[in-house]
Amino acid sequence: MIVLLLIFALLGLALLAGGLWLAALGGSVYYAIAGAALLAVAMLLRSRRTAAQLIYALLLASTAVWALWESGYDWWPLATRLGVLLLLAIPLLWPARQASRAPALVLFGVWAVTGLVLLGSLFNDAHRIEGELTTDSVVTDPELGLAANQNDWPSYGRSNYGQRYSPLEQITPDNVAELELAWEYQTGDLKGPEDVTETTYQATPLKIGNSLFLCTPHNWLVALDADSGEELWVYDAKVPAESQRQHQTCRGVSYLAPAAERTSTTASVPASEPAQDLAAIRCDAQLYMPTSDARLIAVDPQTGARCSNFADNGVLDLMHNMPHTQDGFYYSTSPPVVAAGLIVVAGAVNDNYDINAPSGVIRAYDARTGELRWNWDSANPEDTAPIAEGDTYATSSPNSWAVASADEELGLIYFPMGNRTPDQLGMYRTPEEEKYASSVVALSLETGQAQWVQQFVHHDLWDMDTPAQPSLVDIQTEQGLQPGLVVPTKQGDVYVLNRETGEPLLPISEVPAPQGAIEGDWTAPTQPVSALSFAPEPLRSADMWGATLVDQMICRIQFESLHYEGRYTPPSEQGTLVYPGNFGVFNWGSIAVDPERQVMFGMPLYLAFTSKLVAKEEGKDLEGATNSGEQGLNENAGAEYAVELSPFLSPLGIPCQQPPWGYVAGADLRTGETHWKHKNGTVQDMTPLPLKIKMGVPGIGGPIITRGGVAFLAASVDNYFRAYRLTDGEQLWEQRIPAGGQATPMTYLNSQGEQMVVLVAGGHGSVGTTIGDYVLAYKLGSEE
Repeated sequence: MIVLLLIFALLGLALLAGGLWLAALGGSVYYAIAGAALLAVAMLLRSRRTAAQLIYALLLASTAVWALWESGYDWWPLATRLGVLLLLAIPLLWPARQASRAPALVLFGVWAVTGLVLLGSLFNDAHRIEGELTTDSVVTDPELGLAANQNDWPSYGRSNYGQRYSPLEQITPDNVAELELAWEYQTGDLKGPEDVTETTYQATPLKIGNSLFLCTPHNWLVALDADSGEELWVYDAKVPAESQRQHQTCRGVSYLAPAAERTSTTASVPASEPAQDLAAIRCDAQLYMPTSDARLIAVDPQTGARCSNFADNGVLDLMHNMPHTQDGFYYSTSPPVVAAGLIVVAGAVNDNYDINAPSGVIRAYDARTGELRWNWDSANPEDTAPIAEGDTYATSSPNSWAVASADEELGLIYFPMGNRTPDQLGMYRTPEEEKYASSVVALSLETGQAQWVQQFVHHDLWDMDTPAQPSLVDIQTEQGLQPGLVVPTKQGDVYVLNRETGEPLLPISEVPAPQGAIEGDWTAPTQPVSALSFAPEPLRSADMWGATLVDQMICRIQFESLHYEGRYTPPSEQGTLVYPGNFGVFNWGSIAVDPERQVMFGMPLYLAFTSKLVAKEEGKDLEGATNSGEQGLNENAGAEYAVELSPFLSPLGIPCQQPPWGYVAGADLRTGETHWKHKNGTVQDMTPLPLKIKMGVPGIGGPIITRGGVAFLAASVDNYFRAYRLTDGEQLWEQRIPAGGQATPMTYLNSQGEQMVVLVAGGHGSVGTTIGDYVLAYKLGSEE
C-alpha cells in the first residue's frame, strides 16, 4: 500500500507542477487537474478508499473523453494518455472491507469500457490511405536515359535520368517472397574512434559488364564479381581523418564508357594485388570516385590502377581556386555526372561553421583528361569560362551536394541546389545567391550557362536544401507527352516540371508565410506549394507525445515554449520549432518513378527539429565545444549569431510528436493525387525490448522500382530490407539484415540471366542504426 501511495503521490506532484507550468504558457489545463486528482487519491486511499475509487473513476473517464477529443480514435496517442492510468487502476478495483461495493463496481465499469475502447483502436489505422495506382502502361517504350545494356546499372540512379527504375521483370509480386540471400561480402571498412558522428554507409553499387563497383565511407573503391560477390580489387584513396567534416560517406562512383563500346569493360585481377600499388596506366573506360578530402580520383575498371591520362596521374584536386581552404569544409559525398564527354562535379560545404567557407561552384572537366571546361558559381552565374590561374571562386556560395541528372539530347544538366552558409541567417546573401538557392537549376552541358531555375523556398532560413536527385520522366499531359522532371523536397512538396523550360506541369501556388525575422534579416511574404505534396498539417500542442503522461507533458511545455506559427516560422533567439525538420520529408534517397505507369514510390517521413539563434559578443567566439556536426551548437564564425540545432525529442529520446513518423506512399505524377500511404517500419531496433511493433518509423535512404511491379526499400531505422507491391503499397517480403540499410538498393541480371537485388548495409552514425560493412545480394530461390 505504501508503494502505491508513493506512486500516486509522486505522479500527482509531477503532473500538478508541470501542468501549472504548462497552463501558464497557455497550454492544456488537463495535466494540472489530473495531478490534483492523483494527489487526492493518494491522500484518501488509506482512510477513505471508496472516495478514492470514485475520484479515480472520474479521472479515468474524463481522461478517456479528453484523449478521444484531442487525438481521435488512434492507438498510439490514446495508449500514452490512458495506459498508465489503466494500469494504476488495477490495485483499486477491489472494494474496501465492510464498505459499499458500488464505488469499486463503478471504477471497474469505467476501467473495462476504457480498456475496450483503447484495445479497439489497435485495429483502426487512422493514418492509412487506401487505394491503387494504375496497372496499365500510360507510355509504351518510355525513355530510360540508358542506351547501353538494359541488364546493367551503370549510374547512381541507374541512368543520368535518375529514375531508379529497372525494366527487369523476373521478380514479381507473385514470387518476390521467394527471394533468398545469394551472396554476402564485407568490405572491412568500419567506423573508427576518430571518425565524425555522421560516418555513414550510403553507397549504391554500379553494375557494368559482370562487375559491381562501389565505394565505402573512407573512400575505398571496391570491385566485385556480379555473380558471386568475389572481390576483384580494392583501391584505397587513403583519406586522412578530419574532425571538421560534417559527413564521412560516399554515395557512389561514376563511370565513363570506353571509346568503343565493348560487351564487357571489366576483368578479374587477383584480389591479393592491392590496386593502389599499381602504376598509373592510360585508361580507356574510367571510374571516378569523389573523396572526403576533396579529390576526384579516376581509376581503370579492369585493374583499379589510377588513370595517367586524367589530371595528375588520376587525381584531381577539387580545392583549386577556392577562396577558403579549411580542412574538412568542402568535399563531394555524391557521385559526379558523366555526360557529353564531361565529368561534372559539385560538392558539399559545411553548414554553419564559418561565414567564410569554400565556394559551392559546379565544375565541368574533360572526362578523359581532367581539363576544366566550364565552371558555374551561383554567386557569379554569368561568367562560366574556366577560371584563370590565381583567381578564386565566390565565398560560401550556394552548393549542390545531392546527385544531379542530365539529358544529353536536350543538352542540359540539372542540379538540386542548397543554400549559402549560414543556413539560418540570410543577411549575407547577394541577389544572385538568393535567386539560385534552394532550387533546381538547369545548366547547359556545353557552356555551363543557366537555362532556367525553379525555386522551392524563398529566402531559405531553415536549411531546406533541395536534397534529392531530380528524376527525368516524360509526362503525359492534355497537351501531349512532355519532357518532365520530378524532384522531391525536404518540406514535402514534389515538383513536376517541364525539364526543357522549367515550367510547372503540376500547378505551383504561393501561400502566405509567417513573418518576424530577427533584426537585420527578413522573411519572404509567400512560399511556393506544389499540387503534389506530402507536407504535413501544422503541429498542435495536442500532437505532442511521450511514453507516459509525464514526458508527454514535458513535450507540451517545450512546444509551448518554442516559437511556432507553422511551416517556415523564422529562426529566433527564443528557439523555433521547424516542421518538417531539415531531415526532411524527403532527403538524398529521393523517390523512384515508373516512366511507363507515370507514378512514383516514396518514403515520406515526419520529424520536427528545433533551431535557436545564440547571440555572440562582437569579435568573440563562443566558449565550449562547437562544430560537432550538423546537429548541436555550430559557431557560424564571423556572424553575429551561432545556431543550435537538434531533433525535437522527449526526455526519453523519442520524438515529441506522436507517430507515425515514417510511411511509404504512391502517387500519380499526371494528377498529383496520392493513391495510397501506409506506415512503414517497426520499433524493433529503437527500444531496449526487441518488439516488432509496426509504428511507422523514420528512415533515410531511397527506393527502386522494377517493371515487374515491385518496389524495394530498406532505409528505415529497423534493420530490415523490404519489398512492396507498387500498385497498392502492400509489403510482400522482408529480410532481416545485419546492419542499418541506409542506402538505396539496385538490381541487375547476372551472367546466368538471374535477376539480382543488391543492398549495402552499413548503418548511419547520426541516425544510430547498427554499423556494419555488408554488401548483400538476393535472388529468387532455386526450384526444387
